[in-house]
Order: sequence, then C-alpha cells, then structure tokens
Amino acid sequence: MLVSLRRDATRLFLPGLQLSAVLTALVIDSRWATRVALAALLTSGLFGWMRSIRHGRIILDTPTSRIASAAQGYCELRGQGLPLSGVALLSPVNGLPVLWYRVQYECRRGDKWVTTHTEESDTSILVDDGSGQCALDPEGAEMLITRKDIYPRGSDDRVIQWALIRHDPIYAIGEFATLGSIAPTADSAGQVRDLLAEWKRDRNHLLERFDLDGDGQIDLREWELARAQARREVTRAQRMAISSAETHIMRRPADGRLYLISDLDPNRLAMRYRYWSWFHLVVFLGSVATVAWLANTNAL
Repeated sequence: MLVSLRRDATRLFLPGLQLSAVLTALVIDSRWATRVALAALLTSGLFGWMRSIRHGRIILDTPTSRIASAAQGYCELRGQGLPLSGVALLSPVNGLPVLWYRVQYECRRGDKWVTTHTEESDTSILVDDGSGQCALDPEGAEMLITRKDIYPRGSDDRVIQWALIRHDPIYAIGEFATLGSIAPTADSAGQVRDLLAEWKRDRNHLLERFDLDGDGQIDLREWELARAQARREVTRAQRMAISSAETHIMRRPADGRLYLISDLDPNRLAMRYRYWSWFHLVVFLGSVATVAWLANTNAL
C-alpha cells in the first residue's frame, strides 16, 4: 500500500476544502452558501487538476541523471539507499537499523484509532547509483513510502512505523548541488573585490596589515600590496576547493518545485498523480454541471 508521509500540504488541503464546501452548502441552506461552496469547488478542482497534471509530467519528463555527471540544478536520481555516516539509525520502535523512519502512536477511542503523536527522523539519506553518492535532505520533501509495520501495544494502543532500510530502491527528484568544488568559470576578479571590500569594512585590521609607513592611511602602493595579497588568498582558496572531495546533495528547490523521495518506480508515482488529477477534474466538471443546472432552475 502506498503511504504518503510528510505530505504535500496543498494536496491535502484541497480535498479538505472541497469536503468542507459540500458540507457547508448542505448545512446552511441558502443561495449565498451554495454560491460560496460552488466557487470553492470550481477553483480548487481546476487548480488541483492542473497541479497534479504538472507534477505527473515533471516525474515522467525529467530524465534520470547519473550522480557523477549530474548537472547542477533540478534533476532526478535513482539508486539504492545507504546510511549517511555508514552507521544506520536505530528504529525507536524495535531498535532495528533503518535509513529513515516515521513513527505514529495511536490509541483506540470507540471504534476509531486516533493519533496521539508522531516522531520522524531528520537525518539525510545517502543514495548510491554506482557512479557516485548523493545525500538526500528529507527536510521539506514529500516522502512516499511503502514499507509499513504495525506494532500492537495492548488492546487500545498501537504504533505504526513507515521506514526506509539499507539497499531499498530510492527515487528522488529535487535540487541537486555539488559542494567542495569550484566551477572552471569562477569569477576570481569578483572574489578579489569582495574580499577587499570585506577588509575595508574593518579599517583597523586593514591598517594593521598594510599600513607599512604607519601614517594611518593606505596609500596607492600599500593598496596594491593589499590587492596582491587578496589575489593570493582567493587563488589559495580556489585550489583548496578544487582539491577537496566533492559532496553531492539534493534538497528542496527554492522555487517551490516538486521535491520527492520515494521507494517506488517513477512510473507508479506519475500514475498516482494522474489519479489525483482525475479526482480534481471530476470535482471541477461536477461543479460546472451543478452551476448550469442551478442556473437553469433559477436556484442560484
């Protein structure tokens, strides 16, 4: 069974809004309430349909990148899950090693199970595709996880755990970045200017380093010495960045695009969004038909 964890708030909000609109129209028997409910259904249905279609197309249209050669920016990765530090997390439920978990504590109230509280790990997950490894930051990601275990604790309490474990297949789409490296087109002149501007903000330290004649001023010769030193420091920093080990990470895109981590095949994920698009389309078309019928009967 597909379970959505750390859910997309907008996707959850829309069905709730639609249900509330229908209940409001039924409870408050007035033209005003009916108009408000229909407006909410029309707007949310159209928005939800377009949004679900867009997310499904993103998954299908974004090609899978190899970690070692992935371009910086929005991309899709597939591989197997590994613990970030080499040592897996331990589940708070059974003490077994996991890569990521969400634990939901529930108690029985009447014939319903009610959630009392939840716990969720925030440690990054490592994905390995054979060409390299990338750390996936779960913060802000929609987690679509299939592994679900239920642990009864007496007759009226239980714990539900969703988890990823070592070597699980991992699919991720989000913002890819490589740290600890420097682009060959790095703006060295701009970095020198920025460093000199930083030095100028601390005038006392600048004078201490470059006021060779002690007159309290930086003359042209002394300023050229400062510029030469800034160039040396920028060059040294760039060499250190080039020689340092590269670290690949994936995180939530700043522009709000889909950020998703799952143990499912992307085709199944895209189909899931297609189902949601059909649901919202039915809501929208049903609302349009209702508006037309009420208009014909002068009930609006």
